[in-house]
Amino acid sequence: MSVSIATEQGAQTGASFGTPGYRAYVLGTLTLVYTLNFVDRILISVVGRPIIEEFSLSNLQFGILTGIGFVLFYTALGIPIARLSEKMSRVRIIGVCVILWSVATVLCGFTVGFITLLLARLAVGVGEAGCTPPANSLISDYFMPSARPAALGIYAMGVMLGSVLAQLTGGIILNVLSWREAFIYVGAPGILIGLLVLATIKEPPRGYSDPPEAAKPEKATFREALAQVTGSKTFWFVALGMSLATFGGYGLTSFKSLYIQYNFNQTPGDAAIYYMAPISLAGALGAPLAGFLIQRFSPRFEKAVICVPAIGFLLSAPLLMLGYLAEDLKLALSFFLVAGVLQYFYIGASFSVVQSVVDLRARATAIAILLFVINLIGYGAGPPAVGAIADIATQMRLDAKGLGDQLSATCNPSSAELASALQESCLSAKAFGTRWASIAGSCAFMMAGAIYFWASRYYLPEKKI
Repeated sequence: MSVSIATEQGAQTGASFGTPGYRAYVLGTLTLVYTLNFVDRILISVVGRPIIEEFSLSNLQFGILTGIGFVLFYTALGIPIARLSEKMSRVRIIGVCVILWSVATVLCGFTVGFITLLLARLAVGVGEAGCTPPANSLISDYFMPSARPAALGIYAMGVMLGSVLAQLTGGIILNVLSWREAFIYVGAPGILIGLLVLATIKEPPRGYSDPPEAAKPEKATFREALAQVTGSKTFWFVALGMSLATFGGYGLTSFKSLYIQYNFNQTPGDAAIYYMAPISLAGALGAPLAGFLIQRFSPRFEKAVICVPAIGFLLSAPLLMLGYLAEDLKLALSFFLVAGVLQYFYIGASFSVVQSVVDLRARATAIAILLFVINLIGYGAGPPAVGAIADIATQMRLDAKGLGDQLSATCNPSSAELASALQESCLSAKAFGTRWASIAGSCAFMMAGAIYFWASRYYLPEKKI
């Protein structure tokens, strides 16, 4: 059957769509889009200190910019855009959204204060909400079932690549230019990538690569899917554990670079290149290592899929705390690298558990509900909470030194208006604040581990509960 006929009839052919070379191009382009998604999302954490100092922001305000300021629309629009991509051209949705979030990233470089930067970040979240759902759907139609896991695995590398590239590109630009140029030069190429998507990627017929005999189960209504999710104790314990892990993970990530800069006198660029990039790379190794361990131990221990992430959480928490307490940067980095691997044991395993406790018809809705919960609670609230604790601890430190009437938590240690002694006191207080706020945030992983072990009591492999 020709592609054109298949397109008109929406037939399932069981064959991959397009030539091997073209499929590789499409997969590479979509992976690049996903990489840009994370680069533009994380960049603000890389350039955080000069923004904080120029706009006189509190840590809470910076936490809002990195957390709820991005997540609000990103989360709220995720499900509607996913449903829209089932009816409209997925290529157009992706292309337009890439251009939108790239323009918003560029506009971050022209902002004049907290409110305008917050609005630009909200726009970044609107655009990025239209990336992954239609991209996953496209890849599933381009590649036959036997090739999909590898293709989706390559696409998922965008998380790792984006996290590392955000640190490297942002750090390099900061070492020679300003934070404004970082947003402009990192965001602008995305506009061209979006146009490239619109001009060169074809919209395949829906279900084209599914086998002709493959039955498409009737989709559960939202009410039916919600009933399954509501009735599963495992789902809600895992959702709570993931929310805590996301809370701690994004909360610490938003302030880890600031912690390194304040406590070890590193420039923002050097902190990103030499410390945050390796930590990001270590985190990317967590999911595949957990997959290996789960596969190895599952034959003997059927609940390994929940207990391996739980052990990862319980080990990562004290390692993170030791890293934040270390007085030597190399020693701190060593703790952070090991903890970074362990704290991300949960990602792939958790999605597997959630899909196993509902039937096939409700899996997509269950994942959508899960993402809504963990993004809004974890990603949205984590950075502001850690920022608020940092502000409180910083002010307490200044008050303890008798400087509360001269300096506040928003003091700028680089300000030429402050005497050198006050600059040093400001820097010391900020170092104290980010250190103890991060230690407090690390406790979230301890709680997540305990909740995962509790969830294992209710988890029955291959059974719906």
